[in-house]
Amino acid sequence: MIAITKQPSQSFQAEANEKFLKLVPLIERYAQTAFRQLWPEEREEAVCEVIANAFCFFQRLAQLGKLDVAYSTPLARYGVARFWAGRRVGGKASTRDVYSFVAQRRRRFYLESLQAVGATSTAWLEILADNRITPVLDQVVFRLDFRAWLGALKWRDRKLAEFLAVGSTPSETARQFRISRARVSQLRRELETSWRKFQAEEPHGTASTQCDSQSEAV
Repeated sequence: MIAITKQPSQSFQAEANEKFLKLVPLIERYAQTAFRQLWPEEREEAVCEVIANAFCFFQRLAQLGKLDVAYSTPLARYGVARFWAGRRVGGKASTRDVYSFVAQRRRRFYLESLQAVGATSTAWLEILADNRITPVLDQVVFRLDFRAWLGALKWRDRKLAEFLAVGSTPSETARQFRISRARVSQLRRELETSWRKFQAEEPHGTASTQCDSQSEAV
């Protein structure tokens, strides 16, 4: 014998949906706290996934006639647990995907963006200068000049230049430094002007002049 599930009436469904909407702010707040260590974009995606899982569970409680026990905190905990377990609404996270939180937790590793590289690292400089097209001498000159130019900037401008140097978009830069995209564009123009001025007004005896003298001597 096949059991037929009784479909809820439209008025009951509308009532249930309205009740869940009232719970969403509290569920979202709980999820935001649970995922506070994630990057902004990752945290936003995780919070949406928690709300989706909580809604599925809420609908199940509605079908069973148990909406009287549907509270925001248990629903949020359920959604967060499902997320960390790799249980996605409509699919399942792959344990072989290096970008998957489940794979990272199970295999105990994590991904680090070049944007998170410390100021003492020269990884961004290697990206800028490591190529097989530019002559080696020009690469050396650029490394020395660019390092000297960064050292002459203010701390905030230096961090911004390093962040942009690894290919960060204006939107990513705006979120990272908590400024508007318009301000990012303005600062990029100021940095470009500063770089051109640095090269044009480079005094004698600087890195590029010394390299030219050494090359002529060779």
